[in-house]
This record gives sequence, structure tokens and C-alpha cells, in this order.
Amino acid sequence: MRSRRWLGVGAAAVSVAAAACGGGGSQSDLTGEIFISGSSTVEPISALVAELFSEENPGVAINVEGPGTGDGFELFCAGETDISDASRPIDEEDEVPVCEENGIEYVELEVAIDGMAVLTSHDNTAVECLNFADLYALLGPESQGFTSWSDANALGEELGGAAVPYPDAELVITAPGEESGTYDSFIELALSDIAGERGQPDDQTRADYQASGNDNVIIEGIAGSESSLGWVGYSFFVQNQEVVRAIPVAEGAGTDCVAPDQGTISSGDYPLQRSLYIYVNKAKAAQGQALRAFVDFYVTETGLSSAVEQVGYVTLPADRQEATASLWEAERPA
Repeated sequence: MRSRRWLGVGAAAVSVAAAACGGGGSQSDLTGEIFISGSSTVEPISALVAELFSEENPGVAINVEGPGTGDGFELFCAGETDISDASRPIDEEDEVPVCEENGIEYVELEVAIDGMAVLTSHDNTAVECLNFADLYALLGPESQGFTSWSDANALGEELGGAAVPYPDAELVITAPGEESGTYDSFIELALSDIAGERGQPDDQTRADYQASGNDNVIIEGIAGSESSLGWVGYSFFVQNQEVVRAIPVAEGAGTDCVAPDQGTISSGDYPLQRSLYIYVNKAKAAQGQALRAFVDFYVTETGLSSAVEQVGYVTLPADRQEATASLWEAERPA
């Protein structure tokens, strides 16, 4: 049985965010249950929004879990969840038909921006920048079996890698697995074009690495090796930058290496950045006053600005926040 648990972010974090958005008013008589599942990247945002909402609505029980975007959509399209957190759009070929077959109608709401940080150990000072060709040479399907960074030298040189020659050191990779939207987004942004041009599968990485759907496990793996490599969502890097280092990334040959931070992700200068979403089941929202009220709360400045900033993600520009709120207003069941 899948366990459902309350995911808190700590009383201090809640109090700071609540103060920022003017919390502390009278409590409501609203009751109900809300089940949110999906992306482990979006999970901290939804968990904090849930805690802030519950301060004013203690009669509403909200369960948030983060098994991964793909696993979340599987539950959502089976009608088992109210909201699906997602670090990529729903897949038009595989997931949308399942939702349609089961009669699940939904509203897609963009809630934040995230970057994917390519990480290594602080002890790995030999690698200062990686471009997409380097990432493909080290992590793409043709790198299967490479056990040393230097094993990728010939492939990296052929592709125009910026960091060739790579260090003669063990290549220890810990990264998201196939259930993760962070896995899908990384491939789409960094690897798929090169793979397609070379006649390789454009929807997968090499398979021979330690894969996990738990971002904390990934951080531990990267921090535990002096010559590590992997990637996670930007906020998890920020929370753990004392033990891991982000490698600046360039899109291609002749382009600048850019480090991930709030400014470069928001501006689009950092090449590994993506939108984050929540998907709301329209039928469940029509039946549940608590669910409608929760999404109303999520798309206010409290959710889209204060909560997003509090957990370390990048807020949407004002026009995109307004677009999210307007879309929910238009699609919201009465």
C-alpha cells in the first residue's frame, strides 16, 4: 500500500512565509481531504502551500507525496489523486490518452520555474564547465560502460565538448531515474537533439548508474565521491551546496558557461531551466469545496510568490503569474 504522509517544512519556515503573505487571520469552518502526488521537485512548494492553507483551514486534511512526475500522473489519470505535481508537461502520447480513457479532465497550471543543476563534489576541481556535448558524452546512451571520465574523451572530442580531455578519474554517477520528471526534462533539454542526430534513442540516458527518485539519495551519492556527476532540481542544490558543487553549463560550442542561480534561471540564460506545474482534477474540484479553495489559495501571491521563494525556486514573471490565476478563474468549477 502506498503510504500517505504529511510533509512539513518546519515551523520556522512556515512562520516566515506566513508573515510575508499576511497570515494569521481567523480560521474557517471548511472541511475535507486533499491528496496531492507527483513530482518530488514540486513537492516542497505544494507542501508549504498546504501548511499555510491549513493554518487558516485546520479542518482540511492535505496529504502530499513525491514519488515522481510519472508515478504521479499514473495515479492522477486513474482518478486516485486530486492534484498532480509535475516537473514537465503531461505526455501527449502516453499519459493524456489514459486520462481521456478514464474520463479525467484537468486544468494545467504553471506555478514556478526551476533549473536543473549539474553537480559534482567540491573535491572535483578538474571540471569547471560542461556543455551539452560533454553531458551527452558522459551521460548519453553512447557512454554506457564508461567507468572513467577519460573513457569519454574520444566521444567528447568528436562532438565538440568544452571540457575535453576529461580527468583520468572514476566516473561515479548518481541521478534521477525514469520515474522522475527531472530525468525526462534533462534528456529533452541536454541530450535528445544530439542523440537524434546520431541515430541513438532520444528518450534515455545511459542505464548503468545509481538511479533514485529520492533527491536526498542523489545528493548523498554525489557528495560521497570525489569524482561524482549527477543532476537535481535547482532548489535541492541550494539546500545542499555545502556538500555539492554546481558545474556551470553551456548549450554548445562557443556559448558561455552559465552557473545556475535565481537570476540566470529567471532570465533564461541558464540553459537547463523548465516550468513546474500542478494539474487539478476538474471533476474532483467541482465536487469538493476544499479543493477549490486550496487551488484558489495556491494561485494567489501567497502560493506563486511567497511559497515559491521560501522553498528556493524561481517565481514566474508577473505576467505568467497573472496568466495562471486567470486560467484557473476561467476553468474553475462553480
